This record gives sequence, C-alpha cells and structure tokens, in this order.
Amino acid sequence: MGLEEKHKNEQALIKECLKNNRNAQRALYERFGPRMKAVCMRYCYNRSLAEEVMNKGFYKVFKNLASFRNTGSFEGWIRKIMVRECLDENKKNKLPLVDGAVEEYAPAKLPGAGQAHDAQYLLNLINALPYGYRMVFNLYEVEGYSHREIAKQLGISESASRSQLTRAKKILQKQIKDLQKA
Repeated sequence: MGLEEKHKNEQALIKECLKNNRNAQRALYERFGPRMKAVCMRYCYNRSLAEEVMNKGFYKVFKNLASFRNTGSFEGWIRKIMVRECLDENKKNKLPLVDGAVEEYAPAKLPGAGQAHDAQYLLNLINALPYGYRMVFNLYEVEGYSHREIAKQLGISESASRSQLTRAKKILQKQIKDLQKA
C-alpha cells in the first residue's frame, strides 16, 4: 500500500469515527493501539497502568477527533495525546521528577542481556532508569521535545532537564560498557 493510499484510508477511517461508527473506532484502536501501548509503557511504571492510561488516551482521541486538522501525522497527534495523558497520570500520582544524586545505578539482572545491541535489552535498561531520568530521556531522545518543552511539561527547570538527560546517558553508557566487558 502506497503512502497516498494509506493516507486516504486513514482519512476515511477518521471520517467514519467522527460519525460514531463503532467498527471504525475499533479499527482505529486496533491499528494504533499496539504502538500507543508501547509509548505508554515508556512513561508508566507498570503494564496495567500503561493500559489504563492508553484507554483514557484513546477516549480523548475519540472525543477530540474533530480537532485534528490533518496537518502533520495522525499517529503523531495520537502519540502527543498519549504522552500528555501519561505525564498527567504521573503528576496525579506525585512521582518525583528530580531524582537525588545517583552515582551508580545498576539494575538487577535484566532479561535480554545477551548482547549490547539487543533492542529489548536496551529498552529494559531505559525502563530501569530512575523515574525522572527515564521521563527526560524518553521525552528528549524518543519524542523529540526540547529541554524548554520538557521543563514546561514536567514542571522542572531547563537545567534540571539537561542534567537528568546527561546523567541518564552516562548510566546507560556505563551499563553497555560493563556488558561488553562481560
């Protein structure tokens, strides 16, 4: 399926969802659900919370679908809703965003530790970062937010965002180097 055909199909699906067509809503959820669950897993501290937040996010997607202006990617629009929903949930749970000094942070043995380049192992390393480091790392490196945007979203200073990103990267680099030595 070409890009233009995919876009037309997406627009038709959106149009049907706006008519409250339950089959179209289910198709949209099934199409984007797995990717959005992965997004939520990066920001939530457990699978059940990630699923709950994803469902709340899809509720907002359907509720605000008429506000999608077809500028940019529809998936990107959904992703932003999911990230905001995760961050709001974390604020509601009062998770600390600025971690104390963490000089050495080595998680217990993680699954998938066979090779340094193993994607699942790297995801596990990222998920094992202290909460604030993980949030900043994901928002900056994965979602592409600027430090100014991160600071605003998380209610921290830009320098705290930069500092946490630097510390997260140092932790990850050390863990990968240690793995390569093993």
